[in-house]
Amino acid sequence: MVNNSLEMLGFDQARLDEADPSIPPECVPLRVTQVQKESYFVTDGSGDVYAEVTGRLLYGAAEAVDLPVTGDWVMGQVVDSSLAIIHKVLPRSSFLRRKTAGKKTDYQPIASNIDTALLVQAMDEDFSVRRLERYLVMVREGQIEPVILLSKSDLQKPENVAEYAESARSVSGAARVLAFSNETGEGFDGVKKLLVPSKTYCLLGSSGVGKSTLLNRLAGEELMETKEIRESDSKGRHTTTSRSLKILDNGIIMIDTPGMRELGNIGAGTGIEETFGEIHELEGLCKYSDCTHQHEDDCSILAAVESGDIADDRFESYLKMQRESAHNERSFLEKKKRDKSLGKLYKSVQKANRKNKGN
Repeated sequence: MVNNSLEMLGFDQARLDEADPSIPPECVPLRVTQVQKESYFVTDGSGDVYAEVTGRLLYGAAEAVDLPVTGDWVMGQVVDSSLAIIHKVLPRSSFLRRKTAGKKTDYQPIASNIDTALLVQAMDEDFSVRRLERYLVMVREGQIEPVILLSKSDLQKPENVAEYAESARSVSGAARVLAFSNETGEGFDGVKKLLVPSKTYCLLGSSGVGKSTLLNRLAGEELMETKEIRESDSKGRHTTTSRSLKILDNGIIMIDTPGMRELGNIGAGTGIEETFGEIHELEGLCKYSDCTHQHEDDCSILAAVESGDIADDRFESYLKMQRESAHNERSFLEKKKRDKSLGKLYKSVQKANRKNKGN
């Protein structure tokens, strides 16, 4: 049976039933609270313990996403109060990941087993609906419910706050939109009412939007280091440097993340369809089944753009993310194919070397 501490962390009996029967019997369910390169911290609800993965898990991982990430449930052996050994990563109910920054085409894992992502956008000159769309695509692709939080309401007049909220709602789909202020506490009760004990939430947003300050407010203590706001642009300085899972006294589970400069997607078909739902719904009404929505006659989407039902910049963002996602997916699959071929070649060379030594 699952103990109360694990239940508070969001664990359930069904997840335990998914465990591999070949795992050593001394292993117990643990949740990953932080990842630092190849070192991990896990908890069973009684405190964090440093952990390492077995060689079998480490060298059997084909990709970075096969190794533990913050938020994962794992089966591990607690050696003592200072060390645990991770044997197996349990199946994930949700998985937040993005394309790695730069030219390399690969997945970068962010966190897993998240119920709701809190997308924090500041109501200042850094606000961007195009960036918000990318966060929504990434979150929905990971099978996570998004909620949009608009910070720094104290810097704006009520009518301006309403304009920011309307801009966010124009791209949010069914996601809720709430405005708040870390400085005055305005709207903070509304944010707290969203949160349910034993559920896992993830804070996402650019550096300086107030994620760490919000987490400290929710916790009622200084869990995360924060720095003073710069007078020049009203931004807080970047303080979070790694993804960490915190269990608050009220039972809320919160994962804080560093700000992300790049939000590339790989094969994010579901996330794009859900985020641009009003466009996706029109695709089936086009005259041609292979319509590219670029120049064809009787294209339902182009007609909606021309009539103003779909904004030009919204449509351009949709096309851009579709092209980017498809291109990155092709590059990723080609890379996997090359890696597989190189792996086979490496094994054949090793086999030939062993055979030659034996002669």
